[in-house]
Amino acid sequence: MSIRITEIFFSLQGESNTVGLPTVFVRLTGCPMRCSYCDTAYAFHGGKKHEIEDIVQQVKQYKARHVTVTGGEPLAQPECHQLLSELCDLGYEVSIETGGAMPIEEVDSRVYIVLDVKTPASNEEPNNRYNNLEHIKKSDCLKFVICDREDYIWSKTMVLDQNLSEKCEVFFSPSADELNPTSLADWIVEDQIPVRMQIQLHKLLWADEAGR
Repeated sequence: MSIRITEIFFSLQGESNTVGLPTVFVRLTGCPMRCSYCDTAYAFHGGKKHEIEDIVQQVKQYKARHVTVTGGEPLAQPECHQLLSELCDLGYEVSIETGGAMPIEEVDSRVYIVLDVKTPASNEEPNNRYNNLEHIKKSDCLKFVICDREDYIWSKTMVLDQNLSEKCEVFFSPSADELNPTSLADWIVEDQIPVRMQIQLHKLLWADEAGR
């Protein structure tokens, strides 16, 4: 069974609950969405097909406990599920970064899901698969990339109205070059909402390199 891969690399995790941990990233090719703030458009097309066993062998070359499967949109390739399960079987701590337009109910329960809830300014909010929220585990997380004040109000309303912080941890992250992080921090503190603010570590360390 083969999967189209854009790249496999070793770096520090830049966000979510495992931020800062040495991680192997497996970036799958292709995405059905076109978010306004996307920093991995190079993964929309191209890539190269690899057998799952070949991908696993490449992951094994690195001394890491954590593996993140990302994209693009990794769940756009159905074979992704087998890759996730095989990595879990090998004892890795596995996470997947998904944009929320694809169903997550078939994702291996051992996988830590980072679900990006698309805000209005992303231009992809209508493609949110909201019933995914019914399948989120307590150990997973939801991520809102906030582009402006309107995005913040929309996201805050969703978190509070749907008690999302009771389902799992919720992250608010300012869109790079669009929203001053201090402004987002001030809004969260002022409104006292139960979310965790996060600034992408990889963009502080390697500003012009997405995901590493």
